[in-house]
Formats: sequence, C-alpha cells, structure tokens
Amino acid sequence: MNEKLIEHLSGFITERRLQLFNTLLNLRTRYITVVLEDIYQAHNASAVLRSCECFGVQDVHIIENHNPYKISPDVALGANKWLSLYRYNHPADNTLNALHALKAKGYRIIATTPHKNDCFLEDFDYTKGKFALLFGSELNGLSSTAISLADEFIKIPMAGFTESLNISVTAALCIHHLTGKIRTVKTIPWRLTPDEQQDIKLCWLKNSIRKSDLLQKAFLDQQKKENKDN
Repeated sequence: MNEKLIEHLSGFITERRLQLFNTLLNLRTRYITVVLEDIYQAHNASAVLRSCECFGVQDVHIIENHNPYKISPDVALGANKWLSLYRYNHPADNTLNALHALKAKGYRIIATTPHKNDCFLEDFDYTKGKFALLFGSELNGLSSTAISLADEFIKIPMAGFTESLNISVTAALCIHHLTGKIRTVKTIPWRLTPDEQQDIKLCWLKNSIRKSDLLQKAFLDQQKKENKDN
C-alpha cells in the first residue's frame, strides 16, 4: 500500500524535487546515529540537527532527563523536517532506556568525551559495526549513567589552551569525518534498505505537500472502495 501511496503523492511535487528525494535517500545512513543527552541551548540542539541532515545521518535520539529539547527555526532551517527524531522524556532517567534500546538494535555506544580508554577520532574503528555517537550537555557533559553504558570513547585532538569545543562543533566534526569514511568502504552496509527508503520517502512527501493528510485519506478511501467493488 505504501508504494501505491508514494506513487500517488509523488504527483503533487515537481519531477526535480522527486529526483532530489531519490538522490538523497541513496546517501542517507542509519549505520551512524546520533544521541543527544540533555542539551538545553536551542541553538546547539538545532545546529546538531542541521549537521546530521547535511551529512546524511537520518536518525537522532534525544534524551530529555532535565532539559526539554528545543529547536531554533533560524538555526535548524527546517532540518528536523527531513530527519527521524526519537525522544525519550518519560521516566526520571531516560538515558538508561535510550542506550539499552540502541544496544538491543546492535549499536555500539560511542561517548564523545575524554576517558582513560579513549582514542582520537581519526583512530576510531568505524568498520566494526554500526554505532551511536553520544553527546552530553553543554555544562556537565555526559551523565555517569551514559559513561557507564558507553562501549568506546573518542576525542578530538586539541592544539590550544581551550580544553573543549562547543557541542555543535564537536558533533559536526565527528559526523562529517565519519560519514565520509564509511562511504568509502564497500563492505560497510551503510545505505538504507529499500523498505527504509520507502518509509522515509513517504514521510518526506507528506512533509512537502500541503494538506497531505487529506490527500492520503482520499486515496485510502478510494482504495478501500475499489477493493470492495472487486
């Protein structure tokens, strides 16, 4: 049914737009995902989404233990419309649930923080399997729960007096570096599956077409009528 609905809704956008969808879907990945724990500054939250969208990382997992995740439209520039966002904001400590859920899906949890067992970004082994890049809050960094659940640790080498980068800059550097690396290795299954591409394409179409919900309802009603008549 999704395939027929996609074909129907595709008639309401330009051919150029449809071709762009197909091109970008072929570059999207879930081999890398991003996890944000308690980001409280809207411009940082939005800048990370923008980096994910620009470099083709489809999924962002948002942990809201203390700080609600706010998006600044002037910074995000609509990036959230093209991403799959997963928010964890119900129990007192959402970090545990979010990271266990990702581990259950086969993700390695990679904490972006200095640690005794860390390695530099350039030395990280991205070929061992899919991974989640974990970024902490601007003030306190990652929580003790996040650090205890991390499988590996990476850091960006510094050559100045300042000890750390802004979180949005750190995320952009990591995402840019690692998305570029995985696309050069033929044995890494970094592309979306056909079913994943189809699901995301449908979401993009709905987000691009005015009153897409009414168009979808009319189409589905027509399909039910035709099936009943047959």
